[in-house]
Amino acid sequence: QVQLIESGGGLVHAGGSLRLSCAASGRTFTKSVMGWFRRAPGKERELVAFISWSGDTTYYSDSAKGRFTISRDNAKNTVYLQMNSLKPEDTAVYYCNIAPVPYEFWGQGTQVTVSS
Repeated sequence: QVQLIESGGGLVHAGGSLRLSCAASGRTFTKSVMGWFRRAPGKERELVAFISWSGDTTYYSDSAKGRFTISRDNAKNTVYLQMNSLKPEDTAVYYCNIAPVPYEFWGQGTQVTVSS
């Protein structure tokens, strides 16, 4: 059974930081490329970043480049997204999933709200 549990969201001022965490079930996580996606109000869900199983390969969307860092702890079946210099346009619900093509199943996500 796929389990994806996101946490760490919140309300921050522009320029602030947040660290998101995603705990994934073993079958989902093991040997998988894991990614973070987000859905902003009125927009389609988009891929923000992904990381290979070894951590050697990462990808960032243009909006995330230079501000966000994805990492993972395979021993804990957890993937992280460190978000710095947050902007109001980063406001969205953030989800983790395998990447770049996600499962149809999604977790609850974690809300990130950035005030100006």
